[in-house]
Amino acid sequence: MKLSEFKYTLAKSAIAKFPADPRDSARLMILDRQYGEVEEKSFADIVSTFHKGDCLVVNQTKVFPARLYGKKEKTNAKIEVLLLRELKAEERIWDVLVEPARKVRIGNKIYFDNSKFYCEVVDNTTSRGRTVKFTYEGDIFKIIEKLGEMPLPEYLKRDPNEHDKETYQCVFANDEYLASIAPPTGGLHFTKEILEKLTAKGVKILPILLNIGQGAFEKIEVEDLTKHRMYSEYFEIPRETAEAINKSLKQKKQVVAVGASVARALEASVLTTGAVKPNRGWTDKFIYPPYDFKIATRLITNFHSPASPSLLLSAAFAGRDNLFKAYKHAAKNDFRFLAYGDALMIV
Repeated sequence: MKLSEFKYTLAKSAIAKFPADPRDSARLMILDRQYGEVEEKSFADIVSTFHKGDCLVVNQTKVFPARLYGKKEKTNAKIEVLLLRELKAEERIWDVLVEPARKVRIGNKIYFDNSKFYCEVVDNTTSRGRTVKFTYEGDIFKIIEKLGEMPLPEYLKRDPNEHDKETYQCVFANDEYLASIAPPTGGLHFTKEILEKLTAKGVKILPILLNIGQGAFEKIEVEDLTKHRMYSEYFEIPRETAEAINKSLKQKKQVVAVGASVARALEASVLTTGAVKPNRGWTDKFIYPPYDFKIATRLITNFHSPASPSLLLSAAFAGRDNLFKAYKHAAKNDFRFLAYGDALMIV
């Protein structure tokens, strides 16, 4: 398939600038991928779609305030630095994106917090990408927590507010996994109350980890999808999670992936037997139609931007025609799109 087959016109008015309050008051569309039929609910009603023995697989990664603003040495030009991932902790080397990129070259220094610390550009990686080496004292994540902004998507066209540090996180995010620049947006609608109700119903809440990086914001530039390469992201699938998933699959129960990141991690760890294996490492797995999912039997996600990696994964799960029919229905019936938008459950 070609990239152009997954483009559509997204009205600016359909983009949710703020989250639903409370989280589970977001709307939910359920898409039956066998028949192509759609049903509308409130996200709070999702508990009724689960049965005892089903698995809900969640990504425990946590978003850190990865956007810093500094000044370039000598010129004092304002530079935005988006931290992507720490490459070498002991050497304090990071992959970052910079804006405006034309002003940032190898050897330049960017100062932060009234020149209390700085980073020096040591390499170019992409048109906006740079590798930098930081100079600071103490724990850089504590510094980032103090100075950084939540890395809201540019399409929101607003500055982060005091609520975004909470609302741009999933309730199951784990402080130990503070390493993502975006949340698994399909998980933003869950509340602790929903998770408690699911547990009481006999549903197994199973954690995995995939640190969401630059791929969350990337645009696919090639028409031939076979030539696109995803950025590698670190993931972990605990043994207990893998064993519980495999048990549910044998019992013909549902394995519900919350977000494209969970689906990718699971599909990156499939044994020849069709079971998922405990695993940790890096994956650049790019899922697009046609694709036969081996592990997830259902997918909870959002309504994504045209021709994006997450939309392509959703299309692979639902079928391209089914998905676009659902998107057309969503647009016509005022569903809210993108990160802070409404939810789509593909069954």
